[in-house]
Order: sequence, then structure tokens, then C-alpha cells
Amino acid sequence: MTKDVIALSHKMPDAPALLAALHAGGPDLGIGTEHDGAVIQLRTAAGRPLVSVEAPLLVQVPGEAQRLLGPEAPVPGVPFWWTEARATTAVPEADRLAGSLCGRLSTLLGGTVWPPDAASLDVVGTPLGDEVSAHPEPAGNLPAVDVLTDSTAVVIADRPVIPLTAWLSQILRATTASDRALHIVTPPHVRLSLPLRTALTGAPNRWVVQHPDCGYYDGLSGAVLRWQDGTFAPARTEDGETAVAEAFTTTAAAQVAEHQLLVSFRAHHEADAGLVLGRGLEEIWQHLTGTSPAGWGTAEPVNLPWSTRQLTDLARDRAPGASHLLAVGHPDRPALASLRVTRTASGVAEDVTFAVGHAADEEPPLHSVEALARTLVAGHDLVTMLVSLRRGDRELTASPRFEAPPVPVSFTLGSSGVRDTGLARAGRPPLGVRPVRLGTEAAPAFHYPLGDGTDAEAWNTLGHLTEHLEGAADVAN
Repeated sequence: MTKDVIALSHKMPDAPALLAALHAGGPDLGIGTEHDGAVIQLRTAAGRPLVSVEAPLLVQVPGEAQRLLGPEAPVPGVPFWWTEARATTAVPEADRLAGSLCGRLSTLLGGTVWPPDAASLDVVGTPLGDEVSAHPEPAGNLPAVDVLTDSTAVVIADRPVIPLTAWLSQILRATTASDRALHIVTPPHVRLSLPLRTALTGAPNRWVVQHPDCGYYDGLSGAVLRWQDGTFAPARTEDGETAVAEAFTTTAAAQVAEHQLLVSFRAHHEADAGLVLGRGLEEIWQHLTGTSPAGWGTAEPVNLPWSTRQLTDLARDRAPGASHLLAVGHPDRPALASLRVTRTASGVAEDVTFAVGHAADEEPPLHSVEALARTLVAGHDLVTMLVSLRRGDRELTASPRFEAPPVPVSFTLGSSGVRDTGLARAGRPPLGVRPVRLGTEAAPAFHYPLGDGTDAEAWNTLGHLTEHLEGAADVAN
């Protein structure tokens, strides 16, 4: 298991400050680097890692540290530097070593340490011989994990919110490349950020919750799990069914009245030197929150001020490979989005998933959805858009308890889909509600209202609609 300690400093951790911090274990520990210098490790003389330090990250987005560390976390004002240290718990002294390392950085550079009680300036003595049980770095490109088998990489974590950090993103890429699953094991009080929840959805990856009364269970499905043949697998009842943990279905429903409004949007653009990406996402944000995104980045914490030009430049640099980007809203209106940019045979595709949270006494802005659809059709090359509503945490985190699936509110088919389906067919679906015609006479599109997000029958209506629109793009895009 690893323990995370984070230094939040006013000044950049330069080479002298890092060297001073790395002496937290005295002169006998070794120093090494991994992943092209992006990770610095304190190691025993035998080469076994004790503490891994990520490259410092300049966070320029207000509220991002509180979103991931908790509203009471002592956080300096933006901008500040986020330096994350991971200590192995296979060595009892390693967590104190990480705390001293981060404490020294905050003392030298100004700032704070999370968790606050971890900070110190002590020189921490550690075992130096081969008796240390911390595992060396796995072979190949897989970052250090807690358990590694032929089929599964296991990371054990305990912090208020587990985010999709650059480290976890790298683990996900490496496990996919090596045909392994990623299983993240946490106590029951831990929540996942929405980007990490999305990344773990579906086999073979899992969120594994270790409950004191129920043992292990899947935090997203509730399936009781057992460690079998080097992986966590569902436990079966006597009749062969998958058992569901009681803790998953009987937890308090304090947040059930809160809502999340969800948008899945696909656009397809002609390849053009003047193309600027992210503008469709900007329109979604403006229509449904009244503001623009606050920041963007490639992992959490989201660290860069919002800039369509900068994210476009990054996507161009990575082409023809795909780009996976994140965006976050302002602290007073929780909103998150992921943006996937891919090259196609005829242009550039943007796939956006957007979520905005609302408290129990707030009305989600369903009245703005049709106007949003009209804007995206008119100026942002909309292919399809699905809007849905679910009961869930306003702060857009996932808890290990049952959550009802979202209920469709509307579906929009762009002009390319109407051409593929045929105008007459697209305009006369088997629905009780007539579609709203959008676009122009030459390039019509249709917006299909499906309900107010409270009646699950809307899923059947959506199913009939998509069967009818045989040429339409996949709703799940």
C-alpha cells in the first residue's frame, strides 16, 4: 500500500529545494529517477523504492485543491505548486519520510502540507538492507504498484477523493498495453473523482472497496469480490448468481435528492488549419452553468486556466494520436468534462462528456437544453447529443453505494445523421412528442424531447428512436 503526502508551495520546487527535501532520510539513502525523469525516488542501498516524488505541477485553477483534498484542506491561493509524494507502507518509516520530505519543501518554499499532521522536519532513519520488503519498480513501463500479477495491477489508496492523476493515467495505459486489469482498493469512506470513475467503468478494471463488515466488493456494481488466481473476481452464490454486498444497497441516502445533469456530445469537423477545438464544450458550459470552464489539463488536479487555443495546440502536437483532456468549472458550480480528440479519415472528431451538479433545492436547467442544441447544430458541427439527468452527488464524486442510472431528457441528431437517415424518416419518429426541427433548410437537424429526467420509460422511448434512426451515429459516442 502507498500513503500519499502532498506539498502545496508558493514557490517552484527547484533543484536546491528538492535536494534539501530528499535528505529527509539522511545521507545513506539512494536517489533514482523513473519515467524519463518525471519521478524521483528515495531508495535503499539495495535499490528498493521507499518514496516516489512526482514532478511538481503548477496549479492555476481556483478550488481545484479543495475539490480533491476536501473543503477544509489548508491550501495556498492560486497559483501554487503541487508536489505529490507516495510512500510505500511496506516499510513503517516510509510515510514519515514522505512527511518530512514535504514538510521541508513547504518550509523552504512557503505553503502547506496535506494531510497537515504528516508534515515534519525530522531526519527519518530507515532500514537499509535487503530485509526491506518494499518491491522494486516492476519491469517494463508499468509504474510502481502495490501488487502485480500476470493479470492484474493493484493499487491500494486512502484519501478523501481518488483523482485521475498523471500517475494513475500512466498505470491505466500500461495495464492496457500489458493486457492487465487495474484494481484500485480503498476503504469505504473514499470517493472517486468523476474522471476516474469513468475510466474504471467496465471490465476488466475495478474499484474494490474493503469494508470491515462485508469484506471486498465492487464500488460501482456492489458485487462481492474474492481474491482468486491473482485477481479480484465476483463471488457466486450457491445457485451461481453474483452476490451483492449489503453495504452497497443499505447506505444512507443523504445525497439522493441532489442531481447531476449529463451531456454526451459528438462533433465532427473538417480538417482545417484554423480549427479551434473546445468551443462546443464552451457553449455547453455557458448554456448550463452561465460561465465558461475555469481550467483544463490532461490529468487531475486540473491545472491550466481555460484556453481553447492552448488545448488545440496540444491536440495538434499529439496528432495523429488521440488526445484525452479534462476541464473543470468554478468552485461555486461543480462541473467537469472530458474531451477526446481523434483524427478521422475525413476530419477531426470531438467527443465530450459533461456533468454539472445541482443541490436538492436547485432546478437543473432543462429549459436551456433546446437552445443549446440549436447553437451546437448551427455553429459547432454537432453529430449527436444525448442529455440525461441522474440523482447523484452535487460535487460529482462517486461513493461506493447504489446509484440509479441516468434518465434520458433529450436526443439531438445533427444534419449529417439526418442525411444518412433521410429527412422524412428522421422527422417522423415513433414518439408521442414531435421533434423540433433545427438547422437550415439545406442542412436540417432534429431535437427529440424525451422527458424531464424522472421517468425511466424514457429509455424505452430512446431505444425505439435509435432503432428508427438507422443511419444515426451511436448514442453512446
